[in-house]
Amino acid sequence: CTLGPDYERPGPPIPPSWPVGDAYLRQTEAALPAVGYRDIFRDPRLQRIVERALANNQDLALAAANIGAAREQFRAQRGAFLPNIVASASATETDRGNGAGTGVGRAASGRQLFLNTQLGISNYEIDFFGRITSLTEAARNRFFAQEAAARSVRLLLVGDIASAWFTYAADRDLLEIAERTVRNAEQSVRLTRARLDGGIAPRTDLRQAEQVLEQARADAAQARTALAQDVNLLQLLVGAPVEATLLPSSLADVEDDVAELPAGLDSTILLRRPDVVQAEYQLRAASAQIGAARAALFPRFSLTSALGFASSTLSSLFSGDAFNWSIAPGVGYSIFQGGTASANARASEFQRDAALATYRQTIQTAFREVSDALARRGTIDEELRAQRANRTASDDNYRLSEARFRGGIDPFLQ
Repeated sequence: CTLGPDYERPGPPIPPSWPVGDAYLRQTEAALPAVGYRDIFRDPRLQRIVERALANNQDLALAAANIGAAREQFRAQRGAFLPNIVASASATETDRGNGAGTGVGRAASGRQLFLNTQLGISNYEIDFFGRITSLTEAARNRFFAQEAAARSVRLLLVGDIASAWFTYAADRDLLEIAERTVRNAEQSVRLTRARLDGGIAPRTDLRQAEQVLEQARADAAQARTALAQDVNLLQLLVGAPVEATLLPSSLADVEDDVAELPAGLDSTILLRRPDVVQAEYQLRAASAQIGAARAALFPRFSLTSALGFASSTLSSLFSGDAFNWSIAPGVGYSIFQGGTASANARASEFQRDAALATYRQTIQTAFREVSDALARRGTIDEELRAQRANRTASDDNYRLSEARFRGGIDPFLQ
């Protein structure tokens, strides 16, 4: 029998569906299929970088080591179900000395040899109240939790690499814009200096143009720094050098390389997230630990047994007369522990409550993250359209302002 509570998956503390409205994409009725990073990130260069990272990343190596440790701890705990069989052999030779006489109280003289072989079970615990069963179940669920944690690390790694890769593409564009801004500012300084020398523009126009130029040079230096840091981050995530041929040249080079993620049925799809799976297995382990703590309140039954041969001569060691055996069942119960066992049982219940709160919080956090992403995806097209219209208007305004400056109508600051 076991004394732990029967585990039931708690209901997810989130609404049954995603938020809907102007900021959200309406969900279809199609089930969410399983997708891999190759289905979403379709650029072969990015795929090669991810493949290399999955082989070399140290976070994944650490996760794999944690999985191995948890697996062996589970196997070690599971071994407690089986008896510990011990084999032993010994040979003892004694010399009683040269005693005088052979009467009563006199020691016999000469040497004596005693041979002994045994095979037995040493203090095997009979799992009557399920203590070992509960400990094994807890170890098994901690092992599964480590596997889920490794999947979470893998998922985060792929996302971080993709983010860094696309950030590099954006920073390449920003560097090109900064360098073009420097060239334009240099032309403006030359033009303004010529206008100053010709008596058309004041010196303040020249200083303003020089300020714009130096700011543009500083922005270009920062853009070069950001680009180098992007490469450093990618190499850290990959765990190996990243060739320049695997890096994008601009955003236009990669803007069509991300596929749309299919929509899901409802919010229960979050139960597939590795961090949620990990939290649930930790909750299962905490529930199983309660059974082990409760079983410690009851007596422990044990069994010790042995069979073997004992003789004073090697020739008769394995004869029938030399055979001997013993069996010793036992029971132990701590009459007074100062409330330690009861406190441990209550503590395990509080730890289960803490794991339950962590599980619910993990689901709620996942729901918030996905809802935020849906809100962003639902509005980003309109924002992009507005930004492009703003860029068109700004280009036209720049051309008009430059023409008015060149014609002497407006100052440089305009």
